[in-house]
Amino acid sequence: MPTELDTALNTIMDALAAPGQPFETVDYEDFGVTMPAFKNAPPSLAHYFAHYCNEHKDLTFLVDGDIRLTFGETYAAAVHVAAGLAQNHGIKKGDRIGIAARNSANWIISYMGIIMAGGCATLLNGFSTGSELADAINLAECTIVLADDGRAQRLEGNDHCAKVVLIDHDGPPSKGLESIWGEGNTAMAMLGELGPDDLATILYTSGSTGASKGAYSDHRGVMAGTMSYIGQSAMAKILLTQQGNEPTDQPCALIAVPLFHVTGEVPLFLQSYGIARKLVMMPKWDALHALELMEAEKVSYFVGVPLMSYEIATHPDRDKYDLTACKSFAAGGAPRPTDHVTKIKEAFPEGFPLLGYGLTETNGVGCGNFNENYMAKPGSTGKASRPIVEIAILDDDGNHMEQGAIGEVCFRTVANFKGYWRNEKATKAAFTDDGFFRTGDLGYLDEDEYLFIVDRKKDIIIRGGENITCIEVEAGIYAHEGIAECSVFGVPCERMGEVPAAVYHMKDGHSMTPEQVREFMLEKLAPFKVPLPEHIWQSDEPLPRLGTQKIDKRTVRTMFASDLLD
Repeated sequence: MPTELDTALNTIMDALAAPGQPFETVDYEDFGVTMPAFKNAPPSLAHYFAHYCNEHKDLTFLVDGDIRLTFGETYAAAVHVAAGLAQNHGIKKGDRIGIAARNSANWIISYMGIIMAGGCATLLNGFSTGSELADAINLAECTIVLADDGRAQRLEGNDHCAKVVLIDHDGPPSKGLESIWGEGNTAMAMLGELGPDDLATILYTSGSTGASKGAYSDHRGVMAGTMSYIGQSAMAKILLTQQGNEPTDQPCALIAVPLFHVTGEVPLFLQSYGIARKLVMMPKWDALHALELMEAEKVSYFVGVPLMSYEIATHPDRDKYDLTACKSFAAGGAPRPTDHVTKIKEAFPEGFPLLGYGLTETNGVGCGNFNENYMAKPGSTGKASRPIVEIAILDDDGNHMEQGAIGEVCFRTVANFKGYWRNEKATKAAFTDDGFFRTGDLGYLDEDEYLFIVDRKKDIIIRGGENITCIEVEAGIYAHEGIAECSVFGVPCERMGEVPAAVYHMKDGHSMTPEQVREFMLEKLAPFKVPLPEHIWQSDEPLPRLGTQKIDKRTVRTMFASDLLD
């Protein structure tokens, strides 16, 4: 039975999506079926930037240490970057331009400039090793990579196809982005050329094969994802107004998640133009620093992986800071333990914890669980985001399953990505014939259409919102000549949600301690993918196997990590 909040939100969204209203939909055809698309969506991200940066030109947009830029100043800087990329570096429409850098105002301006020059913003994982970065660059066939000094140094000695152009984070944009700064009207000219079908972004996602895949989207998809989030924010603002709590200050969000992740890119960064939201940069996560920034800048919305809001709520110095401006503590990227929901609400009685569920391949769009509804069903990721998202629970053959039955969670929406770059096989496997994207997650819909995720089909560990494929970590162990066999799996962690763990068996005549295994892996893999020594075990016997002769990972996990399991 719909809750009182559900009824109120449905009524509001019905009005917002009605004919002649901001979120009116029209039919869009793909996969031989029609699905709703936003009638008033800008034709491209470049048009979106131009419109809203002018609309809010005098409002503060970016706060990055001592740097404070309005929407108008940010757009002006991006115009210079677009001109520099086109005139000085020769980028053409559709070229993949990588960004390999930490979060900063200049990261955002670089993204804008790439788009406004007609390029495809290719968001490289800033945590990656040099070889991983090089693989991602080659996969997307980047012509240029905008890299800060740290990532550029990692890339040295690794073969890749791109020209590396250094950018910096300090000082005004004209200084930090001097290498891509130019003059001219490239951005204005490109507005006449870019449309919904043009290539917009590539983000990277880990797959069950262990090989990173580049999920590419056109402007229609990214704009649909962005508009969907703007619609959710409009719905929430109307609800607060009806309750007598109309917001009066400029919205403000803390950026504590990587901008190269879809959570940082779409709902946090891209949505902010449409709702005139100020963004406060935080290059590296630290709960105490987050408290300081949230008080100083009057942050009204916080989103991060679940451990972040939990660390804020339980920080010993929390009561020293005024966080009353923050009404929403959202999480995405990983499940939030149900006891965290209660602790966050107790810590911030005037606010609410929220949970969203979307994927790289859906441009962050999926479903959300809000306020009282989340308190009532803390184990659920919520209901489909209206008006564009359709959820289906399907079996392996693509048949719809009855309500309450567990199957694969699938989304059909105009915000879905177009495919995996240069990987037709993976693209075909990702979609049903009628356009549902297969998430790889197992779940069910309850009687109120709330989605519950119960397991993952994909062999992936989600460490603090960061996807790690077991097979990739296993490959890092097998690279040592003395390893006979190994198995990698996830174990629970209160802070990170889940962390990698490994069991290995040595060949005769070889010996390695867990510490030595970790040191070896650190030469091959990014540190976040490498288990800690206490989560690495040596087996004196060959690992148990299934009838198919595959290693029995479930049994291995129980044998060695039973004391860590829920």
